[in-house]
Amino acid sequence: MSLWGRFGSATARRARRVPAPHRNFDPRRVGGLECDAWVAYYRRQWIAFLRSAVGLTRHTFGLPWPATIRGAWLVLRANQLWAPFPDNDPAGARRAMERFYRMVAEHYRESYDAARAAELEVEWWRIHREHQHGASGGDDRPLVDALSALYAYVYGVPEAHVRVAAQQRAIAMDHSDRWVQAGCDPSSPLIGQEQAALVRSYAALLAGVHR
Repeated sequence: MSLWGRFGSATARRARRVPAPHRNFDPRRVGGLECDAWVAYYRRQWIAFLRSAVGLTRHTFGLPWPATIRGAWLVLRANQLWAPFPDNDPAGARRAMERFYRMVAEHYRESYDAARAAELEVEWWRIHREHQHGASGGDDRPLVDALSALYAYVYGVPEAHVRVAAQQRAIAMDHSDRWVQAGCDPSSPLIGQEQAALVRSYAALLAGVHR
């Protein structure tokens, strides 16, 4: 084989080893963007939420820009439909998230069912809301279980591989819940603690996906 032939073969092998963008994100960047989105959500600042959702969709899922904008809009709509308490629209939130997950699955040729992914997504929203309002008695295991189930299903890995990611995300939610209870002060140190836990969660998710 010629030098160029060997070089071409090595380059092709390296290209095959590079994970797809939705499996190769920067935990620091996406953790910071998600924290910004949570702050905007609880302050009902929907323009700021959409801006964070655009960044999250782009840097977590690596979609082309037209799909990124569409995906961010679907995430915004799902959250707006879910946000009212107690009279929200879970079915509408699931429909929006199903369209989002279908778009990601089609782009990357993933085999999961978008409707099931959306069910698992909105299920952890439901469990978190119960936890947030004291219905769980302070036990975060149902929330961790729900997050683990979503991660495992979407990424096609055992739940044990992504449980640390779920646990850290639940910790981030506890910081967020305390911040909400304290009045949503944008200068609160709880926001920094929330962001740090989200970064740890995404780092653990990345490690779990590639075990």
